[in-house]
Order: sequence, then structure tokens, then C-alpha cells
Amino acid sequence: MLKDRIKRTNSEVLFSEAKQYFPGGVNSPVRAFKSVSGAPLFIKKGSGYTITDEDDNQYTDFCNSWGPLILGHNNEAIREAVIATIHNGMSFGTPTNHGNELGKFILDHNRYIDRIRFVSSGTEAVMSAIRLARGYTGRKKIIKFEGCYHGHVDALMVKAGSGLATFGVSTSAGIPESFAQETIVLPLDDEKAVEQCLETHAADVACIIIEPVPANNGLLLQRKAYLEFLREICDKHNVLLIFDEVISGFRVGFEGAAGYYGIEPDLITYGKIIGGGLPVGAFGGKQAIMEHVAPLGAVYQAGTLSANPVAMTAGLSCLKQLIDPDFYPFMAKKTNELADALEAYAAEKGYVLTVPRIGSIFWLCFSKEAVRTSAAINADSMEYFKILHHELLQTGVYLGPSGYEVGFLSAPLAHDQAALDQAIELMKKALDIAFQG
Repeated sequence: MLKDRIKRTNSEVLFSEAKQYFPGGVNSPVRAFKSVSGAPLFIKKGSGYTITDEDDNQYTDFCNSWGPLILGHNNEAIREAVIATIHNGMSFGTPTNHGNELGKFILDHNRYIDRIRFVSSGTEAVMSAIRLARGYTGRKKIIKFEGCYHGHVDALMVKAGSGLATFGVSTSAGIPESFAQETIVLPLDDEKAVEQCLETHAADVACIIIEPVPANNGLLLQRKAYLEFLREICDKHNVLLIFDEVISGFRVGFEGAAGYYGIEPDLITYGKIIGGGLPVGAFGGKQAIMEHVAPLGAVYQAGTLSANPVAMTAGLSCLKQLIDPDFYPFMAKKTNELADALEAYAAEKGYVLTVPRIGSIFWLCFSKEAVRTSAAINADSMEYFKILHHELLQTGVYLGPSGYEVGFLSAPLAHDQAALDQAIELMKKALDIAFQG
């Protein structure tokens, strides 16, 4: 039993109370801390690269609200822009110039989309893109990959069974099997599986959807050649290619993974960062496809809070700070410093650890081999992460509460070399405890 050396009294009381209101005491499952130890932390404030819980413990934050806070907590420019907008109202259910400004800014700096539609979450963006792909092609089936998560969309909450290509089996209660049967699940990093599947099912397949940077079940970095292959085979069979960039979009570069790899998908889904910390999502793509969305076309999509002025203002303020040509190279450099330091220490000590990274995303992987598929993750190694996570909390470092989740660097931490160095040293000490007991 791992014992706390920090006080979690107030968080424990609040968690006990929350169980009376919410299923499992949380509003999103991973927050329950079931994969790690102790009660979940209830956070009351954040500033820069730190968060403070209800017991006044302060942590260097590598979760950053699961990625969107690339500029850190409570960014002054975003905060002031939001306050100014709120003075004029928070939602109208009408078009606003705030939406125009953010839409124009994104399209002006992204070669891979001609039109964009704002929604309120990444899940909603993916759901809408899938519907659009089906409406545009007139086909029903979709192909996804094991280890890629695309939100809690019925058709995408499926996993692979045996064999190279399997019709989906739902991983959640409440989803009719008939829904899952329209989804074909393939293993990642396997060109032959895709070829064989499309040889049989191409006439029925509307799209292939993939996280070009799979970052919801470890950081399963894919070969560029594999992603290029997907583009080519989709063209060959007139199947749409969708990049789910809810995490990688504006994280690995302003143009996301599409720009990073130089590959143009037909549709892209976004979320996280373009809200500047507020709920937002978007899907975009080629004009000929996007014009099938209502009111121009027959593919219906709507949302009362879509492009609400507060979220649009926060997003524009955030993205204007990211367009600096030095921003992403600097963030990648600092993330490499972190990852390289941990890998070098692990090698020196003989610990089985690598730190895959891309842009400002990293993952603590308890393997010496490159891990490109979810099947290659050793579930037993998560015990190391449980101990590591617990020890880091004791010394003031916060990682997402699951070894399958990735970490994110924020700009405030990247710019504070002393704080970054201290976090690295604390992570080294936690590795000693995790591996040596």
C-alpha cells in the first residue's frame, strides 16, 4: 500500500461528497485515480506551469488539462480577452465576428483545410466528420485502428478481435452491436492489413480515420511511410482519409501532424488548444467535401454553443501566441531535453524506460523497443508507473493519472530552465523508487 506523505484531506472529503452527485464521483473516468493511488486531487487554481490543490499542495503540471494548456494555466492574454468579451455577453446562438476572426486566422495559416466548422468538443468534431464522410461518399462503413481513441462516439467505441480485419465489438455497454458492425478495426503499423481489408470492403468504406499521432493509449508514434501509404491507398480506392488531430493539432506544429509529416488528409478534426482552455472542437477539410454540410448540403450538424464568442475569443488569443515561428522549435527542444535526460539516466541505471516524444508531447514507456501498437504495451509495466506517479505527487510533480496517458510541456515551464531541471531531477528520484523499491 502506497502511503501519502502529502496531505490530501480536503480532496478526500470532496471526493467522498462528489460520489453522492456523480457516477464514481467524477465527470470523466480517468479522473477517479483508479490506475494510481489515493484520492483524486481536487484542483482549485493554476498559474503558469503549476497547479494547487484544495489542500494547498502545489505541483509542476505535466498534464495541462490533457493538452490544451500549451501556454500554461491562466494565461494573462487569454484571460483578459475572455473578460473583455464576457462584458458584452456569453452566448447568443447567432453568428459573431469572433467566430469569423478565429476561422480566418486558422485558415490563413493552415494549408490543409479550406473550410472549417466549429463545435464544442473533440468528440463532437469526430462524430460530425464521420457523418460527413458517410454523407459525401454514400457509404456506411468506416475503418479505425486499434489503439486510436476518437472520443466516446458510438461507432468508434470498438476494438479489434482476432484476425487482421475484424468488424467491431463494442467496448461500452449501451451501444447496439449493429452500430459497431459498421466499423472495421485494424492493427496499426500494418500495411498488409489495410490492403486486404480494402480489397474486400472498399466499395462499402466511407473513410479511414486515424490519430496520425496516436496519443490516447501511449504515444504510438507511426512511421511517416505508413501514414503516406494510408493517403495513397485511400486515393486508390476513393476512400476519405480523416486525421483526428484533437490532441496533435496545434501541439506538434500550427498545422498539426498534417503539416509535421507533409500529408494532406481529406478531413481533419481539432479540439483542445483552439479553445485556449475553454470547451471547443472543430472539423475542416477540402471545400468540395465541406460544402456537403448543412445549410449548403444534406449532412446535418448543429450546436447551440458552437462558435460561442467566449470560446472563439479564447482560441484566437491563444493561437496568436503560437504563430511565432520560434515557438514550436523551442517547445520541441525543451521536450527533447526532458526526454533525453530521463532516457540517459535510465540507461545509466539499467532501467527499462524510453521516452517517445514529438513536439511538446512525451510518454514514459517502460520498454526498450519502439512501441507502435497498443498490443506491444506491457500491461504489467503499469505497476512501475503507479509507484512513479505516487512518488512524484509527494514531491510536487503532477502527471496524468494513468500510465497509458501522455505528458505535455507548457510554455511557462519550457521557459523556466531551473524549474524544468528541478522536475527532471525529481523524476529521476521517482524512477529510482519505482525500479528499486
